[in-house]
Amino acid sequence: MKLFLAVILAMATAAQCSEQLPENRKVLALLDNLAIKETHSLYFQSLVDAGFSITYRVADDPTIILKKYGAFLYDHLILFSPTVEEFGGTLSVEGITEFVDNGGNVLVAGSSMTGDVLREIASECGFEADEEGNSVIDHLNFDAVKDEGKHTLIVADAANLIKSPAIVGTTKAPLLYRGTGLIADRENPLVLEILSASSSAYSHNPDESVSEYPHATGKNTLLIAGLQARNNARIVFSGSLDFFSDEFLTASVERVGAGKAVQSGNRDLATALSQWCFKQSGVLRVTNVNHHLAGEKSPPRINSYTIKQECIYNIDIQEYKNGKWIPYQASDVQMEFVRIDPFVRLNLKGTKGSFEGKFTIPDVYGVYQFKVDYTRTGMTRLFSATQFSVRPLRHDQYERFILSAYPYYASSFSMMAGVVLFSIVFLHYKEDTGKPKTE
Repeated sequence: MKLFLAVILAMATAAQCSEQLPENRKVLALLDNLAIKETHSLYFQSLVDAGFSITYRVADDPTIILKKYGAFLYDHLILFSPTVEEFGGTLSVEGITEFVDNGGNVLVAGSSMTGDVLREIASECGFEADEEGNSVIDHLNFDAVKDEGKHTLIVADAANLIKSPAIVGTTKAPLLYRGTGLIADRENPLVLEILSASSSAYSHNPDESVSEYPHATGKNTLLIAGLQARNNARIVFSGSLDFFSDEFLTASVERVGAGKAVQSGNRDLATALSQWCFKQSGVLRVTNVNHHLAGEKSPPRINSYTIKQECIYNIDIQEYKNGKWIPYQASDVQMEFVRIDPFVRLNLKGTKGSFEGKFTIPDVYGVYQFKVDYTRTGMTRLFSATQFSVRPLRHDQYERFILSAYPYYASSFSMMAGVVLFSIVFLHYKEDTGKPKTE
């Protein structure tokens, strides 16, 4: 009996983990060493203040367990361990991939010393991290005060952020960055180029002369990349662990040639990235779907529509924002009325999260779906499909008299009139036989 209850509990936990609701906030943080907990205390404290429960482990700790009894013990994973060569315990790259496949979210931070393990994770997600020892260098955009002369402490412009407030927030301040460069697979539609370097940047070893073409150059050099899987699992990969450090979060930035120092935007961007990665922003859900005939309020009782009827479709969508569900506002939500291909596609008009569209049922009967497949950068994929049948007109639903059939009606009535006239003539006609002959 206990074993049965344990299995049921594990299945329920696994189902809950696969949904990855915003309320799921258990985080496992794997660090190179526990000193990172102190050097990045402001970042971790911001997660605690947001309601997350964080478990800290050294990345090669042999007691690390991510999955137990078929269920994952954590909802999110932080990898602040760029130099780790092999994870401890039962954790592996394959285990992290399985964690993502089940809806888990991962935040990874590398450095110029990023090891093979993190590069393999990046490769699984559609990124390619530069070789160990290489850093992003920018001779035109670096911090004039804190840089040590190698121009590896670069100043990234907020204008190079992806155009999605759900991912990066609204920061406009310059960003401090020191770490390795990334390249994204442009053929992967799920990869997000969150922060790009300036056109004068390149990735190379600062202690060696450039004899070969660098791994990444110009705006192809990514500083922070992301991925949202088809199951809405999210991954953020930063090439800089220092980006999240207390030093960078509180630092002032003095770009070379700028002449004055300003507060860095690292804190705002780090907070926005965490909220997005851990599904505290950019999350959509469908709360209600309804369709009915014009003038009615519920679907037909016979579970089918008739061709050429006027139909109304409604869908209610909510967005998770600032810790609560609010009506989603948008003007680009579309609905398709699909059999094999869409027969109808229309924009839905939204008011306070309720979207409505009106259309005429096609003059083709069959099994259809009311389908909403809403995919926007930074938002979770929203998919809703409701199946219904469309039948032809019944024998008593056709028009009594069809205009195009009037010639046939005229011929029928003319024939009937002719038969009546012929009958009258035939019945009343008397043949004149003349006078009878007498003997």
